[in-house]
Amino acid sequence: MLSNRYSDCITTGWIQMHFHGNIQYVLRLIRWQNLLMVILTMILMRYAIVEPLISKIGTILLKGSGEELPMALQLPWYDFLILVMAAISITAGGYIINDYFDIRTDLINRGEVIVGTKIPRRKAMLWHSILNIIGVAAGFYVSARAGYFWFGTIFILITGLLYFYSASYKRQFLIGNLMVAVLTALVPVLAVLFEWAALYRYYSINAIFLPELKFLFYWVGGFALFAFLTTFIREIIKDTEDFEGDAAYGRNTLPVVIGIPASKTVSVVMIVLTIASLYLVWYFFINDKITFIYLSVTVIIPLIYVIYRLLTSKEKKEIHVISGIMKLVMLAGILYAVVVKAIITWNLL
Repeated sequence: MLSNRYSDCITTGWIQMHFHGNIQYVLRLIRWQNLLMVILTMILMRYAIVEPLISKIGTILLKGSGEELPMALQLPWYDFLILVMAAISITAGGYIINDYFDIRTDLINRGEVIVGTKIPRRKAMLWHSILNIIGVAAGFYVSARAGYFWFGTIFILITGLLYFYSASYKRQFLIGNLMVAVLTALVPVLAVLFEWAALYRYYSINAIFLPELKFLFYWVGGFALFAFLTTFIREIIKDTEDFEGDAAYGRNTLPVVIGIPASKTVSVVMIVLTIASLYLVWYFFINDKITFIYLSVTVIIPLIYVIYRLLTSKEKKEIHVISGIMKLVMLAGILYAVVVKAIITWNLL
């Protein structure tokens, strides 16, 4: 009896350890931290940008009392949740296929891989397919709910781009960097696009007049531009970190083609352009002290520090730290949406 209990305990413990280990590797494979960034971005675009902005617009409903009422979100929260699920499913699938094709270079650059060792290649491809199917199906569902079924083709396009990026485009000069930057910039746009579609559909039918909604894209365009620029910079920095493996397998990344010093110079120039763009947008379109202080402290100063670290870095581990700082800068840019909500809600402009 004691031996049976001991055997059961050993078996149970092994199963728990095996399950925990698999979950740990799966989470690493799908880059769970990056998925949280996607979720946070979409939530903030909806509730910190779109909702407070449209609440300041009055409209009169045809079947109402004739009183002017503030506009309200029209995409139900559960449909928005499905939209977020579509985005993170396709993103997770993209990370899996990326690691599937990067086994050889990752062995050189990082010394370990998950696909092919911790998770079988066939199982990785299965999960890639399942996540893409879920993402595309969810995307078409939300598109239909928003009144624009053809929006679902966006998710098919993104799925295809992520596959061909991993299989081919990332090996081509700058093409992969630009593609990742564009796809990252699409995340805030998706959140606003589907809400705009639902707003347009509802108020064009039920309101006496349809308020102008283009301004929503001006705001989200600013966040998308920031996401594009900072992602592009970080991709170049990551390619600098991965120089050894990329060079060994003939990838035409920027550092391989023009060298690490020149790549650092390109990164510095792009950072300077990003800083200049932020201040120009602030000066001509926002021009308030709160935004100036927030961006200066959380974005500009860290970017200047990144420039310093790039110009003085000599080892691979230093480049890795710089890449991490860039991710924090991107997070600070996303969190600016909270500042915008406070400014709009409390009329702080």
